[in-house]
Amino acid sequence: MATGAGFADYVLERLARLELVGVRKMFGEYALYCDGKVVGLLCDNQLFVKPTEAGRALLGEPLEAAPFPGARPWFLLGDDLDDERFLTELVRRTADALPVPPPKKPRARRTKKPR
Repeated sequence: MATGAGFADYVLERLARLELVGVRKMFGEYALYCDGKVVGLLCDNQLFVKPTEAGRALLGEPLEAAPFPGARPWFLLGDDLDDERFLTELVRRTADALPVPPPKKPRARRTKKPR
């Protein structure tokens, strides 16, 4: 079951206090970005947050589950999703704990083959 756009909008509404937060559709699901870093996945209308020590410290004993078959376990949020302050703090701490992604290499230009 793919995640609906309405659920993605709901999560973004909860995170409205954060700057530079957004989602990108990927394979019928969504990746949640904060400061250019993937901090979560929206899969099957559930929010999975990338596991970090900072997130674990805030959550205590988090529920962990794989967002899709074959994936490593991520933190699965349940009722915490409705608490805007808590969710905002969790996403901010997770983003702060993750390394800055390397800059993307420019794509090579395609050239036409001479005939």
